[in-house]
Amino acid sequence: MKVLKFGGTSVGTPDNLKKVKEILAAAQPEKTVCVVSAFGGVTNLLHACSELAASGDESYEELTEQIEARHLDTIKELLPVQSQSITFSKIKILLNELEDLMKGIYLIRELSPKTLDKVLSFGETLSSNIIVDYLNAEGLPTDLGDSKALIKTDSTHNNAIVDFAVTDKNIKHYISSAANLVVCPGFVSSDADGVTTTLGRGGSDYTAAIFAAALDADSCEIWTDVSGMMTSDPRQVAAAHPIEKLSFQEALELSHFGAKVIYPPTIQPVLDKKIPIKIKNTFAPEDPGTTICDDANGDKQFVKGLSSVKDIALLNLTGSGMVGVPKFSFRLFKALSEAKVNVIIITQASSEHSICVGIDQKDVEVSKTAIAQEFQLELSLRKIDPLEVEEKMAIVALVGDKMREHVGIGGQMFSALGENGISIKAIAQGSSERNITVVLDQKNLSKALNVLHESFFLSQRKRMNLFMIGIGNVGGTFINQIKAQYDYLNEFENVDLRVVGIANSRQMHFDEDGINLSDWKGALERKGEKMSSTAFVQKMVDANLRNSVFVDNTANAEIASLYENILTKSISVVTPNKIACASDYDNYLNLKSTAREYQSKFYYETNVGAGLPVLTTLGDLIKSGDKIKKIQAVLSGSLNFIFNTFKPGVKFVDVVRQAGIEGYTEPDPKIDLSGVDVMRKILILIRESGLRFELSDIGSESFIPAACMDTANNEEFYASLEKHDADFQKLVTDAEAKNCRLKFVATFDEGKASVGLQEIPKEHPFYILEGKDNIVLFYTNRYKDQPLVIKGAGAGAEVTASGIFADVMRIANS
Repeated sequence: MKVLKFGGTSVGTPDNLKKVKEILAAAQPEKTVCVVSAFGGVTNLLHACSELAASGDESYEELTEQIEARHLDTIKELLPVQSQSITFSKIKILLNELEDLMKGIYLIRELSPKTLDKVLSFGETLSSNIIVDYLNAEGLPTDLGDSKALIKTDSTHNNAIVDFAVTDKNIKHYISSAANLVVCPGFVSSDADGVTTTLGRGGSDYTAAIFAAALDADSCEIWTDVSGMMTSDPRQVAAAHPIEKLSFQEALELSHFGAKVIYPPTIQPVLDKKIPIKIKNTFAPEDPGTTICDDANGDKQFVKGLSSVKDIALLNLTGSGMVGVPKFSFRLFKALSEAKVNVIIITQASSEHSICVGIDQKDVEVSKTAIAQEFQLELSLRKIDPLEVEEKMAIVALVGDKMREHVGIGGQMFSALGENGISIKAIAQGSSERNITVVLDQKNLSKALNVLHESFFLSQRKRMNLFMIGIGNVGGTFINQIKAQYDYLNEFENVDLRVVGIANSRQMHFDEDGINLSDWKGALERKGEKMSSTAFVQKMVDANLRNSVFVDNTANAEIASLYENILTKSISVVTPNKIACASDYDNYLNLKSTAREYQSKFYYETNVGAGLPVLTTLGDLIKSGDKIKKIQAVLSGSLNFIFNTFKPGVKFVDVVRQAGIEGYTEPDPKIDLSGVDVMRKILILIRESGLRFELSDIGSESFIPAACMDTANNEEFYASLEKHDADFQKLVTDAEAKNCRLKFVATFDEGKASVGLQEIPKEHPFYILEGKDNIVLFYTNRYKDQPLVIKGAGAGAEVTASGIFADVMRIANS
C-alpha cells in the first residue's frame, strides 16, 4: 500500500498532470491512494475572490470567471473529446455552486471562517474530479474518494482538529472495497454534522499522512517540484543539495524553521507508526529524493541541514526586579499568549536579569501593548526597564540528530559566522542538541547560510569573492593566473575563486556572480562606472558577500588608508602595497590588531621580495622563539636588475627605461631609485622581527643627484638622468676597477638600519646575484655563523602576482 500526494505545482497544468499519470501508472498494480491539491494558484484566487465579495467589490466576478476558465480549459486540453461532456457537467455544477456562494457573500458582506472553509474546499474538489476522469479516460481505473466524508474533525474552522478514531475507521472501510487506485482531495474534511472544515496550512500533505497512518501504508510519498528536502534554501545557497535521509525528528526541526517542502503536522500521523515519508520530484521522478524514516541516523553526516526564518523581531525584557521573582516568565508568556502571539525562540540569562523572545515581526505592536499592560506596575516603579525591540532579524537553525555525538559543532558554527563579521544576537540550544538556533540581522541571512553551508558540507566548494583595485601589470597578471588555475582550484582545492569587483584609476565594475575573466577589460570599459575609492569600498561592504578579500595592487597612499575600515567589516586585505606597513608604527600595529579583533586577515607577503616567502619565514622564526640579530639584504629586484644590466658605456637612463618596460620598477621609477622602496622593505622586516622602528630611523645615502629627484614627471626624470650620465658612469667604472659589483644593500645590525649603494667584492654572497634576484640573510640566535638565506626573483609581474595568489589561497584554506 502506497500513499502519494501531488502538490499544486505538480497538478498545475495539463502537461504536469500527464507526468502525474505516468507516475501513478508506474505504481500499479499496487494498491495506491493519491491525494491531490488544488491546481496551482487556485486556492489563492478563491481566497482573494471571497475577500473581494465580502468587501462589496464586484470585481470578484472576474476572479470567478478566471477560476472557471482555468478548469474548463484543462478539461478541453486533457480529456479526449468523447469523454469531456460528463466531466464538463460535473465541474459546471460545482462552479455554479461556487458562484452562488460568492453571490451570497457579496450580498451579506460577510465572510465567516465557516464560509471561508466552504469556499476554499472547491479548489481540491474541482481538481480531484477532473483528475479522476482523466485517469479513467487514460485506462487507469480510478475511484474518487470523498475526503470530506472520510476525515472527521471538530467544528473548528480553517484549522480543524482530526478525530482519528472515527477517521481511521472510515478510511479503512472505504479503501478495502475501492479500486486499486483512489484519488482523494487534500485539505478538506467535515465535522460530525457534515459541515465542511479544512485542515489548515499544509493540509494536503496532512491528508496524505492521515491516509497513510490509517492504512498502515508502506510509505507516504510527497511529490513536489524539488528533489527532496535541501541542505539549505536553494534560493539563498546555490550549492544546496537534496538530503538523502532524515530522521522524523530532524525533519520536524527543519520544517518548523522554514523548510517549505513539508509542514510539521504532516509528520505527526506517521511518526508513531514509523511509516517512511519520501519527498520526490514530479518533474524528475528518477531522482532519489529524500527519505524521512526512523533509521536515518546510520548516515555519517552529523549536520543534516540549515533552516531559516525571516522577518523576526526580538523582544528583550530586562531589569533588576526580575531577579528571583517567581512567575515572571509565566506572566510574560501569558501576556503574549492572550495576545495570540506565537513565541518562536526563547533565551534567558542565568542571572535572571533578562529574558529574550523571538516573535514574528508583524506581532511587534500587539506584543508591546500586551507586555506594557501586564507589567504596568513594575515599569512605573522602574523594577524593569522599557521593552527593547530589535526588528528585521532572521533565525538560522543548524539541525542534525548526530550533532550531540560530535564535540565543537557550536564552536565551528560561531567561528564560521564570526570570521565573516556576522554578529549573533541570540542563541538557543535544547538539551537534545539536535538544533542550534541563532538570531542575526536579516541583512546577513544569505551570507550566514552560505558560510555555514560551506563550513559543514565539506563536499561543496568554498567560494572566495575578490575585490581588486589596481589592474595594471601585476593586477592583470593576477587575473590571468586566476583564470588559468580556476578549474584546478575547483577540482582539487574545492575553492571557487571569483573576481567580483575590479577598478583602475578611472573606472570600477562589479558583478556579484563573478566577472567573466575572458573579457574583464571589455566589461570594465562597457559597464564600468566612475572610480571612487570610498565608493568602491562601500559597494564591497554593501555586497556583504562571504569570504570577501580586498586586493590592493597599487602603490597608492589613499588606498592604503582605507585598510582599517575594510578590516573592521571582516573583509580580509591582501596587498603588495608597502605604504600601510611602512607608515607610522602605531598605524602598523593598529592594522594587525584590527584584523585580529574582527577575525579578518591582513596578508602582505609581497611587500618584501615579491613572491619570495620572506615574511612567512621570518614569522615562523619569531613564533618558534628565535631572535633576529642581523639582517643583510638586497631587497629591490628592480635596482638589482638595473645594476646587473648597467655596464660601462651603456647609458644609465636606457637601463632604467628598460626596467620600467619590463615591469620591474614602480610606475614612478623615482620610488625605486631613491631607495625609499628598499627603506620600506627593511623597515617592515625589522617590525616583523618584533621591534618598534620608524622610517626616519633608517639611514640612507642616495646615489641619484638631487636635481634628478626634483623633477616633476617621468620624462623630466629620464632627461635629468641622461644629463647626469657621467656621474653614473663613474660609479660603475670605479666598481669594476676594484673587481666589485654595485648592489643596493639594506642592513640592520645592533639596532641600526641603513640602505645604500655598495661595491660588493667577489667573495660576498651578494656578488653573484643576477637579473632581478633578491637575497635576504637572517642572522639569528640559531643561525649565528651561517645565516638563513632566502634567494630568488624579487621583482616582476608574474612573481608578484603569484605571491598575491598565495596569500589569497592562505585565506581560502584558513
